[in-house]
Amino acid sequence: MRWFKGSIRSSIYGLLGNPAGPTESTLETGTEDIREAMLGLLGDAGPKQFPNVTRRIRYANDVQALWYLRGDLMAALAATRGEAAAREKIQLITQMFRGLLPGSLTSRPSPLMG
Repeated sequence: MRWFKGSIRSSIYGLLGNPAGPTESTLETGTEDIREAMLGLLGDAGPKQFPNVTRRIRYANDVQALWYLRGDLMAALAATRGEAAAREKIQLITQMFRGLLPGSLTSRPSPLMG
């Protein structure tokens, strides 16, 4: 009878708009893709210019930690490429998080981005 309660509960949550989270393999692959993209934006000079940011991105435990490191990456990119270019690059990284984060951590639409 226990299996029946779980399936009813998950179906009710599904009806309420709470979809199941990503699978473990999807989450792991997505996290590594995001990590590589973030390190790629720092470029070859990143570890020398921004060793703390590089280290924190490289050793982030999960996708949520990478989500919070976007601000540090933005500051590093703005220092080397300018704020407008950094904002564009961060926007591309932000799109990679789609479907990997809980709803409470996703970015909200901003009137400034229009």
